[in-house]
Amino acid sequence: MTPSILPYGRQSIDDNDIAAVVEVLRSDWLTTGPAVRSFEEAFAAAVGARFAVACNSGTAGLHLACLSLGLGAGNSVVVPTNTFVATANAVRYVGAEVRFADVDPDTGLMRPEDLAAALKRPGPPAVAVFPVHFGGQAVDMNAVWSLASEHGLSVVEDACHALGTTYVSRGGDSIKVGSCHDAAMAVFSMHPVKTITMGEGGVVTTNDEALYKRLNRFRSHGITREPSEFLNNELALDENTEVNPWYYEAIDTGFNYRASDINCALGLSQLRKLDQFVTRRRFLVDLYDVLLRPLAPVVRPCRRVPGCDAGFHLYVALIDFDRLGMSRGTLMHTLRNAGIGTQVHYIPVHRQPVFGNMHLDLVGAEQYYRRCLSLPLYPSMTDDDVHAVVAALKSAVA
Repeated sequence: MTPSILPYGRQSIDDNDIAAVVEVLRSDWLTTGPAVRSFEEAFAAAVGARFAVACNSGTAGLHLACLSLGLGAGNSVVVPTNTFVATANAVRYVGAEVRFADVDPDTGLMRPEDLAAALKRPGPPAVAVFPVHFGGQAVDMNAVWSLASEHGLSVVEDACHALGTTYVSRGGDSIKVGSCHDAAMAVFSMHPVKTITMGEGGVVTTNDEALYKRLNRFRSHGITREPSEFLNNELALDENTEVNPWYYEAIDTGFNYRASDINCALGLSQLRKLDQFVTRRRFLVDLYDVLLRPLAPVVRPCRRVPGCDAGFHLYVALIDFDRLGMSRGTLMHTLRNAGIGTQVHYIPVHRQPVFGNMHLDLVGAEQYYRRCLSLPLYPSMTDDDVHAVVAALKSAVA
């Protein structure tokens, strides 16, 4: 059923999704059961990674990545300022500091030169970079990986917007975001507005077995049941030097970031529709692009990244509000009165009070922020819905 207000994003749930969840509810396992492993294996295969670890949110995934890399006090991590606060908060969770990087004013993506500039800024030694694939378009990972390697930085892709996105490698191959071709780990969100949903949930992918083991351990209270990792053999072993069947060890300070079988059953059902969802999103983006052309240069889409086939999470329009003679707030209220929901992605994180409202010279991010407005985009939108959004926007602009 079409909502009375077209939101900027929403889940697309069908009877197969409902049936998958009901099946788990009628089973013996509601959590830490077979649906979790089935989802992880299917997700890893879908993005071309060796391992996938499901957790209860994208934020938890980012935190797990920080823990698994051993980040902490005395370190800093480069994070683009155009992102959700979770990307930067995860760095703070482990006691490290954030070095905010600028972004391209026409895409909202961190560029290699933005990373290089951030690395020159004073602060604790940078040990990692978290490039954000904003809106579904991919950062230039070839260049970021190369620069990160020069500076000894670990790379963790914040891919929360980019499930289904591919980009071209330097060798000309098509690379799936999440395959960790140019990163140690990639983190995804399964929030209801994302490409697929688990209700709430996240996934971390990696090709590194050691990182995989640490991710799993930190996800579940820092506990291991792997005998080779036991430190207290007096408690671990019986009189025949066999491992006691109840035994486990807490060898790290971990968290309960597990995803339930209920969430993973929904995620697995949704994952089967990934190609369908991504294809529909791309079609809607192309339709928006065509319909908005008459409003240029006052209204235009974000610039498309060459070599990137995006699994779009957002449709961001860049609007010259000065030329329009109308504030963004007024336009948003006008569109909402016409039944169109919109959103702003994002307020530059370095300007948030929790980060000290830093006055950094990040001009690209400021230019992007002044013009951005996210229009409705989700697979169950009809073509007529897109026409209605653009008609309402044209009316407001006129």
